[in-house]
Amino acid sequence: MRARHASEGTQAGTPVAEGGRRDVKRRVIAIVLVLVALVGGYFAAAAYIPRWWSHRIGGASNGAFSTGVLLGICFGIVFTVLPLGLLWFTMRRSMRWKTRVMWLVLAVILAAPNLMTLGVAVGTGGGSHAGQRTMDVQAPGFRGATAVGALIAALIFVALVIAFRRKGRPPKVPKKPKTPAPQPADV
Repeated sequence: MRARHASEGTQAGTPVAEGGRRDVKRRVIAIVLVLVALVGGYFAAAAYIPRWWSHRIGGASNGAFSTGVLLGICFGIVFTVLPLGLLWFTMRRSMRWKTRVMWLVLAVILAAPNLMTLGVAVGTGGGSHAGQRTMDVQAPGFRGATAVGALIAALIFVALVIAFRRKGRPPKVPKKPKTPAPQPADV
């Protein structure tokens, strides 16, 4: 038998990494760069998205209170029921974790209009305050109506889940009485 060298590897065709520390350094640097990019993206999005969203909704409402309220209720209901339903579907089924993550990402995308409105309503940054002022003028009633629509949607979702669960149960069978029935008297 001949001795194995470090450059030959531990298994056939699998070389041992020379300078394993370089791989660790590269991974750490890559993770740090990704985290910095995510934080930078968050701050850029926090400044831009509330302004952009408030202008889109303001353009759709065109300054009319009734349109703002109607849009808010519709957005609140639709973009709450759909993500909740998708989450419920995803959690009830057995599937691979990659498929589950894909469905969860889709649920967050479906909830994005409500999440952006929430960011405008409760955000503390300059973009959120600008979005609040824009919605106050161009889409009055939208933020409050979205909250009401989301509450209505949550109630609808709970009612649908209860109805679905009851439909799947077998019907209740009446229990036999504990006391025996009286025997007929002998004549």
